[in-house]
Amino acid sequence: MTKPYRLLALVPAVAILGAPWFANRVEPRILGMPFLLGWIVFWVLMTSVVMAIIGALDVRDP
Repeated sequence: MTKPYRLLALVPAVAILGAPWFANRVEPRILGMPFLLGWIVFWVLMTSVVMAIIGALDVRDP
């Protein structure tokens, strides 16, 4: 059975794939990047954080 915390992996995917509908604008700029590019960079980095959380929660039997 799938563990519910593994559904956290969907959050970055939805955030990146859904970005053109709600983050498609230039302003505000993030570190000089248009907002959409900053949004995508942020979620690429957050994907690592989410995967680390899932990895920490996914305790394997020895």
